[in-house]
Amino acid sequence: MPVDIDEAARLYRRAAEQSNPLGQFNLGLCYVIGRGVPQDDTEAARLFRLAAEQGHAGAQINIGRLLLVAAAAGSVLPAAPGEAIRFLAQAAQQTG
Repeated sequence: MPVDIDEAARLYRRAAEQSNPLGQFNLGLCYVIGRGVPQDDTEAARLFRLAAEQGHAGAQINIGRLLLVAAAAGSVLPAAPGEAIRFLAQAAQQTG
């Protein structure tokens, strides 16, 4: 059965709008790769941050990665290595 990524993104958005961390995380992934929604690292970071603050380890890793990469030239996100390390440390505590 083929995957309907547009429908998946729509359902992730509904979950994200209800503050569901898994929905926020999955919609953030859609924004990172531009599947089902336009590619947008700023929106991905916002969604990952929301999910990360609710303890979602995958979101903590992804927002940490985005914030570390932001130090590279051309990123639309502000560099925030301290915040990146905080999120990555939280994820490490959860995943062992």
